[in-house]
Amino acid sequence: MTERRPKIAIVVFPGSNDDRDAALAFEALGAEPALVWHGELELPRDVAAVALPGGFSYGDYLRCGAIARFAPVMAAITRFAADGGLVLGICNGFQILCEAGLLPGTLRPNASLTFACRDVPLVVERADTPFTSRCVAGQRLTIAIKHGEGCYFADEPLLSELEANGQIALRYEQNPNGSVAAVAGVLNAEGNVFGLMPHPEHAVDALLGSTDGALVLGSLVDAARDRALALV
Repeated sequence: MTERRPKIAIVVFPGSNDDRDAALAFEALGAEPALVWHGELELPRDVAAVALPGGFSYGDYLRCGAIARFAPVMAAITRFAADGGLVLGICNGFQILCEAGLLPGTLRPNASLTFACRDVPLVVERADTPFTSRCVAGQRLTIAIKHGEGCYFADEPLLSELEANGQIALRYEQNPNGSVAAVAGVLNAEGNVFGLMPHPEHAVDALLGSTDGALVLGSLVDAARDRALALV
């Protein structure tokens, strides 16, 4: 019997430029990607997960993600997450989720005040999440970054809370942007929403130098498949 391909919605904002890359990556990993325009009021039927891709939504005016948080589709995504739906934000998608209050903390300009674009080593802090289940705790991943405002910030009380709750799933081995506590990826308290600044969709094909991103996206595909089957 052919294994079911879970449907993963990929939101397209004006300025998104990694939506097709994410779609290709998810398709290669066994999912059915569905591009969803930011003006939609509802998500497609049978969606098992949602991904907000990288890019420069609304030209990054005001600050990254500040306008995208008001896109009509975000209300549907907020409801989806509140019902336990799986939501992934990559780079600009991470920024949007923070602006929308679906993830804690915020993203600020890189400490260097320059754009960073290179492969970086990451350390998996947690492997018991829907986004890292194909990984092993302590595992080293190599995934590319490309951002100018990727410096994650949380004040001391919030950071202590995140550490205590195990909401930091990925850290930089060599901090490329000044993120507090070298945070590269953060979960919400319920564990069904995850944002990271590195681009796993650019680390799925060996031709690009690393396939470590497939561990992250493949974990989501696995979890989305399980959720789709549970909702049948």
